[in-house]
Amino acid sequence: MKKLIYLFIVSGIFLLMSCSGNKSAKEDYPMFWTWLDYRPGMNFDSVCAVMNESGIDGVMLNAPTPDDYREAIPVAKKHGIEVYAWLWTMNLEHGRDSMVKAHPDWLSVNRKGESLADTKAYVDYYKFMCPALPEVRQYIKDKVTAYCKVEGLNGIAIDYHRFVDVILPTTLWPRYGVVQDREYPEFDFGYHPEMIRLFKEKHGYDPREQDDPSTDEKWLQFRCDQITEVANMIAEIVHSYGKVMAASPFPTPRMAKKMVRQDWGKWHLDIVFPMVYHNFYTGDISFISDCTLENVRDKNPMTTLYCGMTASNGPEMFDCMDEALNNGARGIAIFTVGSLRSPEVRARFRAYADSARASREAMKGKPQAPVTRTANANPFENKGIMKAVNFRMLASLSLAGAYKLPEVKKADPALVERFARNAMQVNTPEAYISMLSGAQRWNREPQPFLKAIADRFMADQEKIKLNLDNYELIKESGATKYYQVKDLNTGVIFNVDFYFYGGIISGWSVEPDKDSLKKYTDTIRN
Repeated sequence: MKKLIYLFIVSGIFLLMSCSGNKSAKEDYPMFWTWLDYRPGMNFDSVCAVMNESGIDGVMLNAPTPDDYREAIPVAKKHGIEVYAWLWTMNLEHGRDSMVKAHPDWLSVNRKGESLADTKAYVDYYKFMCPALPEVRQYIKDKVTAYCKVEGLNGIAIDYHRFVDVILPTTLWPRYGVVQDREYPEFDFGYHPEMIRLFKEKHGYDPREQDDPSTDEKWLQFRCDQITEVANMIAEIVHSYGKVMAASPFPTPRMAKKMVRQDWGKWHLDIVFPMVYHNFYTGDISFISDCTLENVRDKNPMTTLYCGMTASNGPEMFDCMDEALNNGARGIAIFTVGSLRSPEVRARFRAYADSARASREAMKGKPQAPVTRTANANPFENKGIMKAVNFRMLASLSLAGAYKLPEVKKADPALVERFARNAMQVNTPEAYISMLSGAQRWNREPQPFLKAIADRFMADQEKIKLNLDNYELIKESGATKYYQVKDLNTGVIFNVDFYFYGGIISGWSVEPDKDSLKKYTDTIRN
């Protein structure tokens, strides 16, 4: 089992995750988890059999009602699987439309004064409530209490306990047609009249009067604190029923604070499953180790640290788990078990999980080995990220040449650009080609231009050679550093931006300068 020797080398790391006297000091929490939607009538027994086959011993289950858990729990227990209620808190879930209609005044408001009651932020299901409202807190309290009364439920795992994303992960920008190099008013939520009133009462001014409210640390912290107060209210309820309190927050406390106003290092959690979905951010597995190192340092000392990651049906997932477990995570949660499609991958996952559990058991009582590594925030020293940056440049140059191909000339230029740019939001040539092929399925209609672009790119990998000048830092703004670099062979200048939310490399983007790209395009088309 690749790299599982780590458990012997870093013996005792997991002991640092907990303190005696707290629930999180338990050594028998499940080590491998999945998030899962449950619907009445589904064959849950067969799903549990797959979890059991894969070595997963804990499930965060999202079901519409408490009674659904009463049906599901005995089935899971038969397979030796612990069940936690996966509950959305600040964002409405089951019965969303009726709640919005009944209580439109509960919904969050952005800096422009627009309420989610009648405004869309990214997706229709984003209906976040204002945490400052006593009525909202009572609603959440009653909801959590109802689930805590379910006999046999091991714990509560809260999710969407935050505001709307003021900053999306960089790979999602093309999907929603946004560039979020700074905080923009339409995505900056937390301006409900009650929130403003409470802030003015405490600090004596209206944050909207600032030239740039996004730079007001008091206003940022105030909104984080409102979310924290509700989280800790939930924890008090959960613990009063003798159950375990867990949460699925953004990748690190410092990132979460900036991106969604979620200061989860201050929450009274027994377990935390930060969603370290590296393919949403840098696309490189170094993001997992960087986040885990930060989380070891910044989490509540009473909280047991896990690592949430996207599951896949390939070998990279095992490298991702190594990165988490080597750097201080006590276990893994995957989204979701359904992605382990092949029996071979499930068997490999089971072997990995069994080996990890055995190694952890062998380390009980051994001397502690503190984590002394730190995340490296210099992108130019990260070989994986810089290799991906170079790939993106090559893909842009190849796309410029593809526009002269007959199949591409026949297509709508806007459609070509949209599909190709979306497909480029990956880190490797292989993934890019796969995305171009997948785009044809998404559109349901054959797209000959996409195959032409893919074929052209495969040929250009051998023909086009980058010869980059030195990177020049153009400016810095907030968490963003803007660089430019020129390819001396083609004359194309590339704008390369790196994002450092929470102080680590949390994203990057590459865009060719339009004027220099046009000159290059005109040259190769003539």
